Amino acid sequence: MESLRKGEIDVDSVMQRMSMLPYEDLGDVKLDWHRSLRRGIGEIIYTPGKSDDQLVKIALSIAEHRSNSIFSRVSKEKYELLKTVLPDLEYREDARLGLCCFEPPKERGNVAVIAAGSSDKPVAEEAAGVAEFAGCHVERFYDVGVAGIHRLFNLLPKIRKADAIVVAAGMEGALPSVVAGLVSSIVIAVPTSVGYGASFGGLAALLSMLNACSGGVVVVNIDNGVGAGLAASLVATK
Repeated sequence: MESLRKGEIDVDSVMQRMSMLPYEDLGDVKLDWHRSLRRGIGEIIYTPGKSDDQLVKIALSIAEHRSNSIFSRVSKEKYELLKTVLPDLEYREDARLGLCCFEPPKERGNVAVIAAGSSDKPVAEEAAGVAEFAGCHVERFYDVGVAGIHRLFNLLPKIRKADAIVVAAGMEGALPSVVAGLVSSIVIAVPTSVGYGASFGGLAALLSMLNACSGGVVVVNIDNGVGAGLAASLVATK
């Protein structure tokens, strides 16, 4: 900062150096408060498998630092626990997200979130919630899968305005390839664990998306709405 004051380095150089500063070591929990400098979005805490004590420890540190953060895969019970420390924590039950926002995020671009079927909505909502939290304007288009592909066509003018598109689909996972063939922006495909026995919990959709015929399709892990929403926000910058 002294070098910046003297004009020896510029702001971008300072930001780059700050992005490499240490994390906060809380023992079995280590919080990276400089993640937002590197990625433009704060900590995302995956709650399953964490004890109540660990979650409270994390929440107390978030409250102290007043850092925008996300709790993912949050049950109603875990939300009630976290709310005792973070009273303004927003809970999105469909998406299983707890959103802790102390200051408005930097405004980003437009993201379209598409769900093939209404059963894919929880994963789609997870992606939409993360993208919104990161500062994106999100539009949702649900239940427009390949079993009735005509439902998609009249929505294309709106979808084509997006800087990034997230498509969540289970069963055979064909929708991302269809969408990618009709738009100019990147398509982030999310296989969901929706489907009957031979879908193998989303594996069939995952393999289908990895073999997409259309170009410009990238694939995240099964049910990984968080990863898709984050990737979309990194693409949809202003």
